[in-house]
Amino acid sequence: MPRLRHAVGDFLREHAPLSAERRDAALLILSELLTNAIRHAGPLTPRIAVEAGLDGARLRLSVEDRHPHRPRALDPHPEAQDIGGRGLLLVKVMAAEAGGDCGVDPTASGGKVIWATLPYDRA
Repeated sequence: MPRLRHAVGDFLREHAPLSAERRDAALLILSELLTNAIRHAGPLTPRIAVEAGLDGARLRLSVEDRHPHRPRALDPHPEAQDIGGRGLLLVKVMAAEAGGDCGVDPTASGGKVIWATLPYDRA
């Protein structure tokens, strides 16, 4: 995972109009999404895909796996007594505080894509 973080960090420094603070938040979000995919879906799916995409106004980070389970932490009202899911709640809060969003979408193969978006800022 450190090599992936480094590669995405280099990409963002070179191509994305993000402040250092927002870039660090993006890398933390990416790490959390990937860690969750490895921990929860990894034993059941041989392939996990990571994407960092740029458009005219936003950075989109996503991790796709073939496991159908939808994480409860991204539901509108996660259970307060749940022990797990704090990392995804952190992703949700960080994205929202930056003016972005996060969510989970089903894939045609029965898996899911968990994603987060962050708007550009003027670095």
